[in-house]
Amino acid sequence: MKRPRKFADICAHLGDDYDFFRGAVVPPIYQNTTFTRKNSDHGYSYTRVKNPTTEVLEKKLAALECAEAARAYSSGMAAITSLLFSILKKGDHVVTLGSVYQPVVHFLQNEMPKFGVETDFINDGTPEEFEAAARPETRLFYLESPSSNVFKIQDLKKIAEIASRRGILTAIDNTWATPYFQNPLKLGIDYVIHSATKYLGGHSDICAGAVAGSAEKINALFESGMYSAVPDPFASWLLIRSLRTLELRMIRHGENARRVAEFLSGHGRVKKVLWPGLKTHEGHETAVSQMSGFSGLMGLVLDTDYRNTSKFIKNLDIFEEGPSWGGFESLINSPGVTDNEEYLNFTTIPQGLLRISVGLEDVDSILEDLDQSLKKL
Repeated sequence: MKRPRKFADICAHLGDDYDFFRGAVVPPIYQNTTFTRKNSDHGYSYTRVKNPTTEVLEKKLAALECAEAARAYSSGMAAITSLLFSILKKGDHVVTLGSVYQPVVHFLQNEMPKFGVETDFINDGTPEEFEAAARPETRLFYLESPSSNVFKIQDLKKIAEIASRRGILTAIDNTWATPYFQNPLKLGIDYVIHSATKYLGGHSDICAGAVAGSAEKINALFESGMYSAVPDPFASWLLIRSLRTLELRMIRHGENARRVAEFLSGHGRVKKVLWPGLKTHEGHETAVSQMSGFSGLMGLVLDTDYRNTSKFIKNLDIFEEGPSWGGFESLINSPGVTDNEEYLNFTTIPQGLLRISVGLEDVDSILEDLDQSLKKL
């Protein structure tokens, strides 16, 4: 079995076992639910518990996140909810940002109270805010750095130190940065979560999620989550395939995004650009201290009204309007185009905010598309 250690080598080869897989360069898809064991004690019984294809995926994900172990799920939300149900109990308290992924906010606000779990939502995510919001019964600091839509950066090392001192667990959604640009476990975070639907999958054809951490924590997560939604073996195989190009894709996403962010920040019809890679971003210095690069998702606010904002979206050619992000294609969404001030205040989303996912197209084509649409405002 190959034992790769470098990032690109892990993406390409970790988990490859040519002897076990009869010399196959690509691990096969074990597209079955049941494993018989009359004549062989191979360790497999039921795909919901353990599957050889998914096992290769989990080994890759753990190594990429510098973790001892990882557990794969059928979606990012399946990973998040499984983790929350695993570590939280009646009487526990959670601290997180109002700007984290909104389905997570909804789950913490509306579902976890049914089980006696309370959550406080803070605005900026500074270490001081997290510490001030903590109570004796606080069990978890839930992080997302950069956070959804507004891209707020949290100082992971300082927050982890506060949490450790107070006996609080930490978990972070690392989907935006990917393990290529950020390794939170090295900074003291306990659990790293991914919506593998985004950059890890990268081709807009997989729905999957993952949690990585110490072997002890992931084993406990496995024991309490044996009823959770695990990925189909074919989805695991597709994700293994996608990981082989993760480094190459993230380099291209980052390069394209920098060109786009610099272009937009200097354009007269753009009021604000939210991308941590820009020196003007309020969290840039912290981001640089804990990240090695920046991915392709950013926010912008146009210097115009609602009608022209909608016109800008419709006039784009390369950018399609739609949810999700992190795929090969460039997408645009409009989380801030609303009159719901309560929602905007809670999430700290600026009114009129557009979110764009910069894809893998030629960057000059992307810039030309944005420019032609901005000129029509």
